[in-house]
Amino acid sequence: MQKNFQNKNSQYYRNNYPQQVRKKITKPKPKRKSKKFLFLFIFLLFVTLTTAAACYSSYYLKYPSELWEKFIPIPEGEKVNVSISNGMTAAQAARAFEIQGALTKGSPAKLARWLVKFGIDKKIRAGHYSVVPSDAWNLARQLRTARPALLKLQILHGLDIFALTDSIEEQDRDVTRQKFADALMNNDNYPPELLEILKKLPEDEYTRYNFLMPETYMLIDRTADEIVSSASAAWWSHWNEFIEANHITAKDLEEASIISSMIEREVMHDNEARTISGVIHNRLKKNMLLQIDATVVYAWRLKGRKLTRVLNKYLEIDSPYNTYRVSGLPPRPICIASVEAWGAALDPEEHNYYYYVANKSGYHYFSKTYKEHLKNIRTVKKGN
Repeated sequence: MQKNFQNKNSQYYRNNYPQQVRKKITKPKPKRKSKKFLFLFIFLLFVTLTTAAACYSSYYLKYPSELWEKFIPIPEGEKVNVSISNGMTAAQAARAFEIQGALTKGSPAKLARWLVKFGIDKKIRAGHYSVVPSDAWNLARQLRTARPALLKLQILHGLDIFALTDSIEEQDRDVTRQKFADALMNNDNYPPELLEILKKLPEDEYTRYNFLMPETYMLIDRTADEIVSSASAAWWSHWNEFIEANHITAKDLEEASIISSMIEREVMHDNEARTISGVIHNRLKKNMLLQIDATVVYAWRLKGRKLTRVLNKYLEIDSPYNTYRVSGLPPRPICIASVEAWGAALDPEEHNYYYYVANKSGYHYFSKTYKEHLKNIRTVKKGN
């Protein structure tokens, strides 16, 4: 009985109160939402927003970062030149920038990471980079738009080995005559197929320099080795198919090298090159003296004297290059020949001419006999 009285939901307990009171007593109270869940939600939201803000701050607001590029200009000032060689990795290139004074703050590894981040680690080309010395980030920013500069060097046709060396040294003081001669004799500077041919020829710089292609080159360091390597590769690239297709031997190339150098000096107009080559070949077949003034000039050049005009007294020089006294070809090329001269030497025009004489315009009169030749000489002297 006592137990039922204490139980508010018992029938006895309800019957002892008025109806309205009984409704209030017996109506179940609404459940209150727990404050602890609301607090937990607010706390988690705060942590999430704080973490996101921290991440944003560390990634975008931390210096340096991409965001700062909008506000911090790329450094300006005095620049230094840095040379990057072929085949360098990002790490090697970064080290080169440090060694050559361009990386002033931060390690090469950090610079390499920025190069990777900017996507330029595999796009670094060989050449000379002109940059403002700076930290890794700013240096990488410069390299993102920098373009390497190459050094120009010209090899001119028609120059003998002395004039060629002088010309190269004028373009780069570091390339002396001795360095150039050493580079010519360095077998590593030639394409393997061309080297096999050169090994069958006289091994000296006076033979090899005519196997360089005369043209303008854009080089990385402009060293003697790089000059010879680039120019010999260009020569072989131009002529290798012709040589193979026509089964040209090393001996043929040696003779063509010498003949092409004489054609180079004799011809002013390229459309006459094959005709003059035909004259030289015809005279060689007849064992006639070539009588080419340019070889006499070269003979005196070897003795340290420059001739501007070949007089009769100069024709008496005792030299294997004096084609007025010695039959056959000179022992070596007398100059570096052009593509046109080489082509004429390798493919001479077939005709019956044995003589030629130039007029004032540089064009030649060709003749089959000495009598015709004398007539052409008189014509030239009259100014025709």
